[in-house]
Parts: sequence; C-alpha cells; structure tokens
Amino acid sequence: MKITFLLTWADEMGGTELATFNLAANLADHHDVDILSVFKTQAEPFFPVDERIPVRYLIDRRTTPQRPIDDPDGLSVTDLSALAGMRSEIIDPGWEKVFNRLSDFAMTDALTGLDTNVLVTTSPALMAAAVTYAPAAVRTIHAEHRPSQLRGPTGEPLLIFGPRLDALVSLTDRTREWFAESFKAAAPVLVAIPNAAPAEYVPKSTRTSKSIVLARRLVPDKQVDHGIRAFALIKDRFPDWRLRVFGDGSQLRRLRRITEDLDATDQVEFVGSSPHMADEWAKSSICLLPSRSEAWGLVLVEAFAAGVPGIAYDVLTGPAEIIRHGVDGLLVAAGHVEGLADAMAELMSDPVRLDAMGEAALAGVERFSPERVTASWLDLLERLTTGESDAERQVAKRRRMAAQAATTGRRFATAVPAERLTPTDLSHQEREEAILATTPGLTMSGGRLAQQRDDLLANDAALENLDLVVDTLEEAGIVHCLLRDGGTQHRIAVDAADQEAVCAAFARRFAGQPVYAELVAPRGDKPGAVLAESLTSIRGAAALRMFRPVVSSSRTLRYGPAFGCDVEFWTVDDSGQFVGPTRSTSLGKSLPSLVPNARYRQGNRDYPTLKEFTEDLASDVSFPIDAVYTWVDDSDPEWLRVRSAHQDTPGDASAARFRNRDELRYSLRSVAMFAPWVRNIYIVTAGQTPDWLDADHPRITIVDHRDLFTDPSVLPTFNSHAIETQLHNIPGLSNHFLYINDDVFLARPLTPGRFFQSNGSTRFFHTPTQVPIGPVVDDDLGYFAAAKNNRALLRGKFGRVVTNGFAHAPHPLRKDVLADIAQTFATDVDRTAANRFRHNTDISMAASLHHHYGFFSGTAAPGSIRCQYIDLGNYDHHPLLTRLLSVRGYDTVCLADSDSEEVSATEQELVVRTFLNAYFPVSGPWETPSSSPKERPL
Repeated sequence: MKITFLLTWADEMGGTELATFNLAANLADHHDVDILSVFKTQAEPFFPVDERIPVRYLIDRRTTPQRPIDDPDGLSVTDLSALAGMRSEIIDPGWEKVFNRLSDFAMTDALTGLDTNVLVTTSPALMAAAVTYAPAAVRTIHAEHRPSQLRGPTGEPLLIFGPRLDALVSLTDRTREWFAESFKAAAPVLVAIPNAAPAEYVPKSTRTSKSIVLARRLVPDKQVDHGIRAFALIKDRFPDWRLRVFGDGSQLRRLRRITEDLDATDQVEFVGSSPHMADEWAKSSICLLPSRSEAWGLVLVEAFAAGVPGIAYDVLTGPAEIIRHGVDGLLVAAGHVEGLADAMAELMSDPVRLDAMGEAALAGVERFSPERVTASWLDLLERLTTGESDAERQVAKRRRMAAQAATTGRRFATAVPAERLTPTDLSHQEREEAILATTPGLTMSGGRLAQQRDDLLANDAALENLDLVVDTLEEAGIVHCLLRDGGTQHRIAVDAADQEAVCAAFARRFAGQPVYAELVAPRGDKPGAVLAESLTSIRGAAALRMFRPVVSSSRTLRYGPAFGCDVEFWTVDDSGQFVGPTRSTSLGKSLPSLVPNARYRQGNRDYPTLKEFTEDLASDVSFPIDAVYTWVDDSDPEWLRVRSAHQDTPGDASAARFRNRDELRYSLRSVAMFAPWVRNIYIVTAGQTPDWLDADHPRITIVDHRDLFTDPSVLPTFNSHAIETQLHNIPGLSNHFLYINDDVFLARPLTPGRFFQSNGSTRFFHTPTQVPIGPVVDDDLGYFAAAKNNRALLRGKFGRVVTNGFAHAPHPLRKDVLADIAQTFATDVDRTAANRFRHNTDISMAASLHHHYGFFSGTAAPGSIRCQYIDLGNYDHHPLLTRLLSVRGYDTVCLADSDSEEVSATEQELVVRTFLNAYFPVSGPWETPSSSPKERPL
C-alpha cells in the first residue's frame, strides 16, 4: 500500500510537521510512504526526514517570484508574479492566506494525477483541495492536528467538506465526539489516535538540574508571556532555578522586553529553536505549557519520554489527556498566571514529589508508544482499504454528502458550540461513568454529563442553577446573600470562613448527580471544572461556578458554566468590611455585612439579600418594555390576490421584501430565550395570524393594519416604511419598546440596559455605512433614499447634517418621540403612509429618523451592540453561520433575504431553516403544542 502525506510546507518547525514525519516513519516499516509539500521554504527540512521517505515539493517560495519546482522556466517572471499575487480559487483566504493561483495550478495537477492508495491531509484547507481533486480511487484521511472546536475560520473546511472524506482522525476523544455531534448522519469514519512519543531512545532526566523548559513557537496563541510572568512571581524564592525558553517567532522582542521589565533576565534564558530537544529535555526538570489552546500537546509527550513532569493550562483539549493531575504533572485553570506560579513552586520546593512525578511520567508515556499509535493507524488503513469496494465507498460518500446538503446547503454546516471541559483524571472518569450508568435521561456532550432537554429557556437554566445553590446553602444552614451587578449571571456571596462547609455541602448534596463546579481563580490543587461530589478536596478557590449541564436533542444548544451560579468567598479587611474576590457589584466591591436583611425576587422566587440591593438603583431600567414586529405571510392566497391587484402601483415590490420563511417563529423564540424582561409582544399584520401562534397567549397581541392606520383609505399597504409611521398608534403599547424585524434575532442573554438608559433615553447603534451625499436619485436603494429624505428633514429642523446609517438590530423606540415626529413632519409622514409600496419619497421613521431626532432632542444616545449581518444571497457569508453556532459571541444576528442569483431562494430557505432550528431549538411559550416549523416544498 502506498500512503502520501500532504503538507503545506514540510521544511518548517511546527508540531504538525514533526508529528507527520514521526507517523510517516512509523508507517514506513509497513508500507510505502512519501510526503507531498505544496511549498519549499528552506534548503533542508527543520526536522530530520527518514531516508526511506521521499519528499516532493510543488512551489519554491525561496525565489522571487515563486516558481514551480518541476517547471521553473515554464512561465515568464511577469506571469509568475501575476499568478502569485492572485487569491486562490481553490482555498479561501479566510481558511489559509498562503495559497494563490500559482499554487492552485500546481496542486490541481499534483492531486488529479496522484498515484497513491491513501492520501493523508494535515490541514483543513489542504483537505478541501484533496477531496475535490484527488482521484476517486484514492482513500482520503484528514489528520487533524489542532483543537478543531476553537479553529474558527480555518476550521470551516472541516465542517463543509468533511463528509467527502473516508476518515477523519482527531487527537482526542473529546474532539472526535465534537465531530460526531456536528456531522451526525454525514460523518465519515471518525477515530481518535494520539500523536506518538519519540520512537528512538531518549536520554533520561535526573530532575536535579533546577531547569524549567518552555518549548513553544513564540506567537501570541502559545502565551509564553504567561510562563515568564508566572516564573517572575516566584524567582526570588528560587534564585538557583532557570526558565529556558526554546523557540522563535514574532513575539521574541516583546518577550525579551517583558523579561527585562520583570527584572528576570538573570533567570530567564531565550535559547532559540533547537533540533535536539531530546537532549534538552534530559537537562531539564519541569516542562511548562501555558498555551491558550492545544490539540494535543506533543511537547508534553516528549518531556514525559525523558521522565520530565509537566505543568499546563487545562484548556479545551490536549494537556488533560496527557497529564494525570497530581500523578505526573499539574493542571492549572486556563489563563491563571498565579496558578502556574503556585504549581511551579509546589514542585520546585519538593524534590521528592518532583522526582516521583517524573518517574510516573516516564512510566505513563507507554500510553502513547509508537507501537500503540502505529497499530491504531494500521487498523484504520486496513478498515478503509478492505472493508468496502470502490463502488460501495462512493455510494456511501454520496449519501453523506447528500445528507449534509439536504440539511445545510452548500457553504453552511452546523457545529456544536465549544466549551471548556473538565480535567480527566481516572477517578473523575470513573465517577462520570457510574453516574451515566445509573441516571436516566443523561448523555455525554462536550465532555460532560448533561441532561437532554428541549424545554429549557436560557433564563430558566440560570435560575435552576441559582436554585440548586440556594437550596443547598439553606439546607446546610450557611449564611448567604444574593448579589446584584446588572449582568445576566447570578451571584451568591458567603463568608470565606465557610468555604470548607460550602464545599462539603455541595459534595454531600450532589453525590452521584451530574452537577459541576468550575473553579474561579483557584489557588488550590484542582483546576478547571469538577463534579460537585469531589469538592471535599478543594481549597483556596475565590469562587465556585455551580451548574448542571443541559444539552438539546439537536446537540446545538448547551447550557454550561456560562449559565452557572457563582458562589463567591468574601473576606474581611482590616476595617471590618467584606471584600469580594472577583468583579464588583452594583453597590461596589465591599459590603458591610453578608447577613441578609431583605428578599429580592428573581423569576418566581424571593432570595435573601441586603436591603440596599432591593432599592431602585440609578442604573436600573425599571419601566415596562414591549416588543413590536411587522409581519406578513406571502404564501397566503388572499394576500397574494390583493397584492396582485395593486401590482401596478409605483414602488419597490421585490419579492424578497415579503418572503416569509418562518423567521418570526424563531425571532420570537430569541426574545423568550434571551430577553425575558420584554413585557408584551405586538405583531402588526395585514389580517393574518401565524398558524403556529397561540394568539390568545397573554403576552401576544395581533394588531391589524386597519386598527392602526389613522387614514384607512391608504390601505392595503405593502410598505414597511408606511407601517412604521403608525406604530405609535398601537393600543396598550408601552412608551418604551423594541421594534424588531422578523429577520433579526437576539443571540445571547441581554439586559434592558443594552437598549435603554435608566433615565428613559433610547440607545441607537450607528454603523460605518454612510448615506451617500446629494439628493435622492432614481437608482437609490430604498434604504438610502429614505435616509436622504430623513437627512433633509433633520437639516431643516436642527440645522445638522447626518451621515451614518444604523445596524440591522432591534431598534429601541419611544412612542412619545414617534408621535412628536408624526406631528412635526406631518406632510412627510402622511406621504410615506400613503405609499403602498416602498418609494423613493419615503422616510424611514422607526429604523432611522427616530434615532437622530431623539439624539438632537435629548431622548436618545449612542450605544454599542455586537451584531452580525448575514447576506443569505452571498455564499461567502454562509460560513459565518457555522461560526455563530460554534461561538455564540454576538448580541444580535440579522439574516437578510436576497434576490441574489448566486444562491437560489430554495437554498436560502434551507440554510435559514437549518440554522434557526439549530440556534433556537426551544419552543416559545406562545407556540401551539402541535405546531412544527414550517417547511415549503424544496
């Protein structure tokens, strides 16, 4: 069997290159192996290559301009320069920037003519090219060398092209599980195979050198500065110890400057890159790994092979699969520099424990022996090349691709959100397995035990975690106090003197239950999140974040620590004040007492707190806030008949303005999920009601255009600008409300303060988009025409010229301001109200004019919001949806409809339906029990 490994550049120093060379050498004992590198960057590879393994290159990057290796004189300098300067058409620059049109031609030729049995890719970008151009008979395997959950744009090809693979190999079970949850029926063969320890003899450390080695590329993601800062905290206690930093990179100058600022140059040494790290590990006593993310942590395995214990941040994947906490190393909460310092000091001050951990590391490295790892790869290769015929394999691949396409379209793929996971010591795994075996309704998701539920809204998830904390403290008789800070996460304060009792109470009450505690800024020996039942061994944490994980049946919505309740341990200062260990409260960072003397309502329950927290604070938004939607069902035959009768009316009658893809259902879900403070919801329609909506729900009111317009003779209307001029006439509407288009969605928990100031002012959200100068012209888009008309009115009223537009986000409005505008600009408002379709004489009263008018009249102020705008008609925007599902880092999202010819209306609907079902799987309280999301024939 012939196996080909595909690398971007085989000559560079990197974990991917080293792991690939090691694996290739191990497989070369059994098969023919070669390496194909897209680029040649050095005269010789940084790492030695087994002499049995030929390395072939496509493009020489050492020359200017770049040249093909096999035809260096085939193109002129001008042509080469032009091709090297063009963006790649095979590999999106958002995935990898290094590729260009010159490499496109070379890769296409190399891959289409590839003579091999198995092609193993080493980056998602290369994988996308391989599954597109490699011959059908070639088995394709992608070896994933990074934490896929955290890749961001560089990982998008995995989700888009993954079903075309024969197999996807990840380094950890956690990442394999993530792929299984993301791909579902479209998954190729998924296996987890770690990187192997060095195959050759490695000299062993005596652990007496008083040397700590940090071997990393000097780039921001590796957080070498954390290691230096941590060492500087303890260097004076250990003057004979040294921190030796191996590696090169863009951060070198900055790291030297930090070392100088910390007065640590005598004890911190920058060694540079070394191809002889085995000898360096033999001269060290501790391996330090402070990276922000790791797919595996091969450097730890190399250190273990020399008998050197490790200290690492407990990040999403990698170190916790290698280090057995307290056995052969120490795990520290990610980002906690003081924790790194404490862990180093713990081993530096205890040579007996250091030596014992080193021996355990040496014994434990057998878990990653080359024999075991190679055997796993050989098993996979045999499975892929003997299990199915080529015809059967192609049929299975087409089914996977069809399953994905039928679910998500062309460029969008669902992905479960990434979470920080728990450390994996043996006892922890055994506890989880025992709980899973004895508790119904549980599943493993994201590396944690989780309840599977499709009925839990975000606010309710947070309240359930608050209740499990308060019930436990009340049962144990521990004094506790609810804190307020204006945020969305619940906090409870207890006296730090009661920490041991608090931990014992949680451990006792949640023994055998899937309840976790994430340590906040720990000072003790157990990092990350642990089962609550193991809290008896925790000491010195600043706070515990208690939570019961929940996951939807779609596996696309998780409630983890972000919805947990913080139990903070407050200490007493010299003045007798209690001082908080983390962020401030609404009353400051110190309190006179933690003994509650009042109750404060959250949800349907009153919780013990201080009287001062129950008072109306200057920052509180305490007035009622409603929400208003304008909506139409464009599939309604009667509505279509009426619109057709007025089709000759001047204006914009584009179908995209009326297309209904059930977005309203999900936008309402987003309000239920993330804005429980919204009082009532008004849906303004043309005599229609969604068939899935319980119109009698106490928080829902359907408002017909006929009950809204002061001049009913202008009806029917098909102009959202016209409808906006009448919103202040809605009976019963609160003075403060959010105007939300049905293609806009709240995307994470938000407070009223995001949209309104406590004095009643509204906030508005400018964008960099500027309104073109000059008067309205015939080819102006409707938005710009209305904005220009607004500008003319504002110039006449206030003598000021406005330039910026506003974000596609919920619009915070005041009814009295809209009424004032209607009176001040009555002629323009009436003209807009009378335009049955959008017209270039319109004003945009609610989505624009209100904000500027309020600003100049003192009732509105600039605000900030993190919003994502998606043009559904642009394929380049579709991968953004995958990122949204994975990260959930925006406040709001707009899915803009489009009449684009690039993406058909059918595929746009498919993408919308899949994304919204994945992001908002929990039904709103106003949905009828028997209703299901609307699907049109595709």
